Amino acid sequence: MAEQSGEREVYFEFIALGNTVRVSAICSVTGTEVQVIGPVGAARHDLERLALGKLQRRLAETKAQPLPAASRGGFTV
Repeated sequence: MAEQSGEREVYFEFIALGNTVRVSAICSVTGTEVQVIGPVGAARHDLERLALGKLQRRLAETKAQPLPAASRGGFTV
């Protein structure tokens, strides 16, 4: 799932690990990635919000530079 945040998109990845879920949030512009872990029964929206908050803090702390345009194109066929 991708969420628009201004000019950038944030991609979320959910991986179940036993009775926990690891959620990765990835910035499409900078390639910055963060992870949070929560209970498998937690609402998906809450886990996304937590991961998004952590990603926003990381981007603010590091003042991350955008990836080169060629790296942001996604998959090419």
